[in-house]
Amino acid sequence: MAFRFTTAGESHGPGLTAVIEGLPAGIELTAADIDTDLARRQLGHGRGGRMKIEKDRAEVTSGVRHGRTLGGPIALKVANKDYANWEERMNPWPVEAEVAEVHLPRPGHADLAGVQKYGFTDVRNVLERASARETTARVGVGALAKVYLRALGVEIRSHVTQIGSVSVPNRDDLTVADFDAVDESPVRCLDADGSRAMVEEINTARKANESLGGVYEVIAFGVTPGIGSYVAWDERLDGRLAQAIMSIQAMKGVGIGDGFDLAGRPGSQAHDEIFYSEEGGFARETNRAGGLEGGMTTGTPLVVRGAMKPLPTLTKPLRSVDLETHEPAAALRERTDSCTVPAAAVVAEAMVALVLAPAYKDKLGGDHIDDARAALRAYEERIGWRR
Repeated sequence: MAFRFTTAGESHGPGLTAVIEGLPAGIELTAADIDTDLARRQLGHGRGGRMKIEKDRAEVTSGVRHGRTLGGPIALKVANKDYANWEERMNPWPVEAEVAEVHLPRPGHADLAGVQKYGFTDVRNVLERASARETTARVGVGALAKVYLRALGVEIRSHVTQIGSVSVPNRDDLTVADFDAVDESPVRCLDADGSRAMVEEINTARKANESLGGVYEVIAFGVTPGIGSYVAWDERLDGRLAQAIMSIQAMKGVGIGDGFDLAGRPGSQAHDEIFYSEEGGFARETNRAGGLEGGMTTGTPLVVRGAMKPLPTLTKPLRSVDLETHEPAAALRERTDSCTVPAAAVVAEAMVALVLAPAYKDKLGGDHIDDARAALRAYEERIGWRR
């Protein structure tokens, strides 16, 4: 079965649904494997009132029995508790009450282009699906992909390196253990001083009715060399990762390894020299390429960075135009967050996993997870790769 996933649902509708196909049978799962990541997506200083309402938990409705995957599609449902407050406005069926349309598109959101594309007069028909609430479903199926990858020796972590004007230096010496307490930071930053400064930056922006963006980093540890391919443009892993990260709402930039910084360096300072020893096999002393060369993994940690713009829903709305009257008007004002970069990093973990998992499946095959493990051992032995 080919590896793929899809999501469905609106921000204030009854709930969110996700279906993932292609995971092999025999993977051991617990409810916490999914629900822990759903809770992590709700973390972060700068979140708004919605996170006080929703306590996301996934209901598995197919594809798992007694804590093990069955090899068929796995379906998840996450209820929107806030739907109780929106039942008339978001009911799938006609209601007796008069429901006012929204005619005030927000600059920076999908609102205006969406109503033009689909022929709507009501912006709510667009914003409910375009909302980042949809990423809850992605995180749910991403958690399943992470469990599959963990069974193959891969661990995925993330942290925030910039919020607004506050940034911390990038590090190339991070290990899995360095992330043990990352979620204890209110902004999921590994640098204590940087974390405090980021919190203050958010507080200042909130008082000024502003929102903030930033930069996060996702690192996949233990990735085998040769995942992905150079033989066709759509099999290059860096291209797949870039598309996956940019598909997350509010993303405006993506970099692999040192990314845009490489453009300003001479070649001698841009690439990772290759070394060999009988004990360790092939190795690199640097990781400027972020674990990817020629669309394939190199065996060093896979490093992906995403740049998030400030959220477009502002407590002091920007100028816009009323869709009905064509008169100048302030954009729609709804409950919003000041900053969601910490949460976006968790979503990006899921998206990296949802790219790596099918790439591993393409490489290893296997109807059962033990088949995939055996194929991985044979491949790593053939290339002489040592973990």
